Amino acid sequence: MKTTVDISESLFREAKQYAARHGIPLREVFERGLQIVLKDAPRSGRRFRLKTVTTKGEGMAVDADWSTIRSMIYEGHGG
Repeated sequence: MKTTVDISESLFREAKQYAARHGIPLREVFERGLQIVLKDAPRSGRRFRLKTVTTKGEGMAVDADWSTIRSMIYEGHGG
């Protein structure tokens, strides 16, 4: 299959030099690189889900500016 890919000129030159040194077509350099990346890619297929956490109304509600909230967070922790 033919396609067009936009990569940096320096990376292209480096890939071309690699292909010449190893006596392989540039296409093969790109194919090998893609195979390496895809082989190491996570294959779980499951999407990340952020767990829902509630305080059932027992949480702290403060109407304050960030500086005040930060001070409260770090109170007693040397922050």
